[in-house]
Amino acid sequence: MSALFTPLTIKGLSLPNRIVMAPMTRNFSPQGVPGENVAEYYRKRAAGGTGLIITEGTGIDRPESRNHPDIPAFHGEKSLAGWGNVVETVHGAGGKIAPQLWHTGLVAAQVPDQPRPGQPEGPSGIDDKGEPFGKAMSEEDVADAVAKFASAAADAVKLGFDTIELHGAHGYLIDQFFWGAMNRRDDKWGGATLPERSRFAVEIVKQVRAAMPEDMPLIMRVSQWKAQDYTVKLAPTPDEMEAWLGPLVSAGVDVIHASQRRFWEPEFPEIDGEKGLNFAGWAKKLTGATTISVGSVALDGDILGAFAGESSKVADIGELERRMEAGEFDLIAVGRALIANPEFANAVRDGRQDALRGFDAQMLGELV
Repeated sequence: MSALFTPLTIKGLSLPNRIVMAPMTRNFSPQGVPGENVAEYYRKRAAGGTGLIITEGTGIDRPESRNHPDIPAFHGEKSLAGWGNVVETVHGAGGKIAPQLWHTGLVAAQVPDQPRPGQPEGPSGIDDKGEPFGKAMSEEDVADAVAKFASAAADAVKLGFDTIELHGAHGYLIDQFFWGAMNRRDDKWGGATLPERSRFAVEIVKQVRAAMPEDMPLIMRVSQWKAQDYTVKLAPTPDEMEAWLGPLVSAGVDVIHASQRRFWEPEFPEIDGEKGLNFAGWAKKLTGATTISVGSVALDGDILGAFAGESSKVADIGELERRMEAGEFDLIAVGRALIANPEFANAVRDGRQDALRGFDAQMLGELV
């Protein structure tokens, strides 16, 4: 049996296999309320054998946490009721599910002429090029944002979610605090070093952890790159990566979801070569945490091509299985291949890869 289908237990969470549905923004929740179509979308992936589903990003209760009106919210009676229905539906299909709690911060609106609440907010009110954009968060804003992540986590527990993921990647609010170009604060939430600028994330983790049962694992998604620049590295050496991720694990992160464009690419090839450990592999080696890898799984084109409207064909998963057999990382998140194939996990398990469809960018236009 492939390592992909070895069960895994993380604290009180038992998973039947190592396949995770990656969080993917779909914009099909009018005014932030997920409906029956959203529940059915996730149900199909649970019924298709996915070990753990991580929802699309869901906005916490802060102005500007969502940069599109049809991104689901994770606050308010209607939105929470919608998520309760999603949880019940996924559990009815035998699945496990986590919400991804999110604040988009200073990321621009997806559709410039769409109305959105409030004013974009971030660490210093500047973009990654140092230009003024949005507003700098006050001490009160920061404290409230931390509290709203924690209250969202408490609501997730009440709704029966199996675990929780914090979105700390891709240039969104938590990630914006990591970057020196965007975080020029002179209070305790800023600083010259990455560990200093990580205090915001650490405080969120601590308060979210306190709102969760001890046996419920906490996942945090991080990335070396951001949406504004795919070539940069937040931590260019293993020592710097350990100084960044170690405090997050010490604060209560159980699982690091290490986002990269292509899972097979080595993080530090100058150290261990072109077949060396990827981002998730190094995160696991340095922190001892459970890790999720991700990036162009079972497809021959990466996410940048998808954003540009390109399609991708089905690709072999032999390299993925080799890395998992070696214990490089613990779980693999599948994105576009699961949009194209709700039954992806069962098809791979049963040796029916030839039945899988490639990804077509037009698939993003409907929720199926």
